[in-house]
Amino acid sequence: MSNVTGIHMGTGFVGTYFWIILALYLLPTIVAFMRRHHQRAAITLLNLFLGWTALGWIAALIWSATATRQDVIVIDRRPPGH
Repeated sequence: MSNVTGIHMGTGFVGTYFWIILALYLLPTIVAFMRRHHQRAAITLLNLFLGWTALGWIAALIWSATATRQDVIVIDRRPPGH
């Protein structure tokens, strides 16, 4: 089923550009999730709401590339009572 103009968003030339542009727009979010960034929810919100501005998109991209928090596991091997 095609629409009146004969352009489908899922296939063809126009559809390909749509998905490429969407992936580039969401690049900071994709990077944050792939890196398991501890602030990925906030990065996603910044990207969605301010990513349309160049400053918001660049800020989200830089934030997504910053160091992630690493959980530290402490193992106490002292015998009980010491």
